[in-house]
Amino acid sequence: MTSTTEGAEAEPSRPARPRLVRELLLVAGLFLVYKAARQLAADHTTEAFRNAHRVWHAERAVHLPGEAAVQSLLLHGDTLIHLANTYYATVHFPATAGLLIWLYVKRPEHYVWTRRVLAALTGAALVLHLAFPLAPPRMLGEAHLIDTGRVYGPSVYGPPTTDHLSNQYAAMPSLHFGWAVMVAVALVVATRSRWRWLWLLHPLITLLVIVGTANHYWLDALAAGGLLALALVVVPRPHRRPAIPAPRREAAVGGGTALDGGTAGLLGATR
Repeated sequence: MTSTTEGAEAEPSRPARPRLVRELLLVAGLFLVYKAARQLAADHTTEAFRNAHRVWHAERAVHLPGEAAVQSLLLHGDTLIHLANTYYATVHFPATAGLLIWLYVKRPEHYVWTRRVLAALTGAALVLHLAFPLAPPRMLGEAHLIDTGRVYGPSVYGPPTTDHLSNQYAAMPSLHFGWAVMVAVALVVATRSRWRWLWLLHPLITLLVIVGTANHYWLDALAAGGLLALALVVVPRPHRRPAIPAPRREAAVGGGTALDGGTAGLLGATR
C-alpha cells in the first residue's frame, strides 16, 4: 500500500448529512407546535395593550428614537412603503427556508448548527410571547402610527378578532429580526467570499421595515437580538475541517518501501 493511499484513508470524512425525511418532519413539527402554542396568548388582549403602553413609555424613558421617524421616511412615496410591506410579508419565511435548504445541500455541518440555533431562538421567543403578550405599535393609539399593511398593502394580517392563523399580540421578540440576523450570521460563517458581509444588509433592512411598518417596537428587535446572542453562546459552532495538503509524489524503492524523491536520489548516488 502506498502512502498516497494511506493519506486518502486518513483524510477526515465529510460530516454526515441528516436524513431528509427526518429533517422535514422535525422542522414541520416544530413549526406546528410553535403556531399552536402562540394561540394560547391570542386572547390576552387587555394585558397585551397594557404591556404596549409600558414598552412605549420605556422607550421614551431611555430616549430611543421614535418609530414614527422611520415610518415618515417610508411614507415619502407609495412605492417605497409598498416595497416595505412586501418585504415584511414575503421575505421572512422564504429567506430562512432558502438558507436551510442551501446549508443542507452544501454545508451539512453548518445546517445542523443553524437549525439548532433557530430552534433555540424560536423556543425562547415562544416563552416570551406567552409570558409577555404585546400589541404592536400599529394598534397603539398613543403611538399615532399608520397600519401601513392595511392602508397601502399588502398585509399579512386580518382583523385581530377574526384572524385565527396568527397571534398579533406576540410582538416581542421580533422573530422577523431574529431570524434575519441568523440568516446573515450563518452565511457569513459558512462562506468565504469577501462579499459575504453584504448579507448583513438583510437584518438591517428588516429592522427598518418592521419598525417603519409599525409591526414592531425597537425593543422587540433588541429582545430578539439578546435571545439570539444567548442561543449562539449555548449552541456550539461547527469545527472547521483543516485543509488537507496534496499528497507528495513518492517513489517505491526496494522491498516496497515508499521514500520521497530526495531520499531516493541520495540512495542512488551512493550506489
